[in-house]
Amino acid sequence: MPSTPEGGNRPNESVSDPALTPSASSEPSAPSTSSEPSAPSESAASAALPPEAAAIAAGYAFEGPALDLGALLWDGQCLPGAQVRIPLPMLNRHGLVAGATGTGKTKTLQLIAEQLSAQGVPVFLADIKGDVSGISAPGEANDRVTGRAGDVGQEWVPRGCPSEFYALGGIGTGIPVRATITSFGPVLLSKVLQLNQTQEQSLGLIFHYADQKGLELVDLKDLRAVVAFLTSDEGKPELKTVGGLATATAGVILRALTAFEAQGMGDFFGEPEFDTRELLGAGAGESGAGAGPDAPGLVSVLELPSVQDKPALFSTFLMWLLADLYHDLPEVGDVDKPKLVFFFDEAHLLFNGASKAFLESITQTVRLIRSKGVGVFFVTQTPKDVPADVLAQLGNRVQHALRAFTPEDEKALKATVRTFPNSAYDLEETLTGIGTGEAVVTVLSEKGAPTPVAVTRLRAPQSLMGPIPAADLERAVRDSPLYGRYAEAVDRESAYERLSAREAERAAVSASAPAEAPRPAKPKAAPKESGGVVEQVMGSGMFKSLLRSMGTQIGREISRSVFGTAKRRR
Repeated sequence: MPSTPEGGNRPNESVSDPALTPSASSEPSAPSTSSEPSAPSESAASAALPPEAAAIAAGYAFEGPALDLGALLWDGQCLPGAQVRIPLPMLNRHGLVAGATGTGKTKTLQLIAEQLSAQGVPVFLADIKGDVSGISAPGEANDRVTGRAGDVGQEWVPRGCPSEFYALGGIGTGIPVRATITSFGPVLLSKVLQLNQTQEQSLGLIFHYADQKGLELVDLKDLRAVVAFLTSDEGKPELKTVGGLATATAGVILRALTAFEAQGMGDFFGEPEFDTRELLGAGAGESGAGAGPDAPGLVSVLELPSVQDKPALFSTFLMWLLADLYHDLPEVGDVDKPKLVFFFDEAHLLFNGASKAFLESITQTVRLIRSKGVGVFFVTQTPKDVPADVLAQLGNRVQHALRAFTPEDEKALKATVRTFPNSAYDLEETLTGIGTGEAVVTVLSEKGAPTPVAVTRLRAPQSLMGPIPAADLERAVRDSPLYGRYAEAVDRESAYERLSAREAERAAVSASAPAEAPRPAKPKAAPKESGGVVEQVMGSGMFKSLLRSMGTQIGREISRSVFGTAKRRR
């Protein structure tokens, strides 16, 4: 019989690593860049391992650059000679970090992120609880950190990462991140507004109309103006050729927009719009190229504590960031290291209440963005939080402890075990017995095959495990060269102003009409002379000028991705 994993044999207090608490600050040793082991020589270490453990360790003996996760746990012992690692080129094959609350998911995210940065790979993190900003500062040594480092054979050195801090719409401390309504698109906006499938399709029709007529939707008032026009007597015929817009459905959309803005969420839409290529590092916003080959990768932290009570909004905004990258980045195929790794924390919020079109778009984006050199890690509580079609794309797995206190918990535990390859461990027992800072791991090898399941005691992060002081965070934001680019909102002429100008022109024409000499009535010819609504609306001088200068240009340039996000003019 196989040896029983450590988690089932010893009490939680000895398994749990107090080093991984917010008050500690630390980080793992620099990631491996060769096949040379960091502990005793590989041959000596393998000879000292039990046969079953040696077989597992052999599955992680990669030749190329890799990230070090920790040391193998077997039969109640931590084996520093058996290192568990992830090949760097496989990080764009996506991954899952899962586990119950308090089991160490955030520290695992930090551990992987700082090693990616050390390898020159840019990283994006969503900081929902406000405790990830410490990745920018060196950690602080203490007995718990050094004890963990000794257990796993880690040479712990305090080290921070170059970081930028962002905030959605400037709400909270961070460089403001905004998107225009046009580029956000109908699918993502429907998720934010909690529209049903029929309403989502109608919203798509509205976007299609605005795209074709060159009406840029910069903020919420632009979209409201277009919806109001299309449901007016003058505008109703505009959509008949493409399916029409029911007055009741338009009313629902308008009410949803009004409620959304009343909650103070209008600030998230507008200009200047955030260029997602900033996430790739220094100079990316202008040239599309990241920092130099030997420079550490930039860690971009989206601070979300101020909007954590708006989960549908921030989770969908995260998807916009990813979809915009997908839309803009060139195909690169298989690369030596990812162009960017994107961590999607609290991933279950993204899928809650999602429409079929939204889920299909997520699946397609995750499937295809790998070829753009981008890796995506979903961070959540159990694999069942992620739809099966998306879960099937996640090649790297770090599963922390699960609880089994209720029948639902038991069901989730059994479902989680079934997602792992065959293992020498009793995973049901292991997953309920491992402590904080320990996890069940399987990744893709350099050849793309799953590695053996390895119960692992994870390394301690080398950066600060907890938030940096508020004054330091504010200073980092203000001192950023990006702050001046995005800090002040801009309200330029867009759909609202153009439609308002059209209405003002029509009112002026109507006001001057009585002063003109009356013309003989021609009852039968009147409908023909007045023309259709299209001629009435588009025949004004303002709209003729608009269509000449904007319609043909923007109408041709707006193309939309699988998520309905628009490719912006750079």
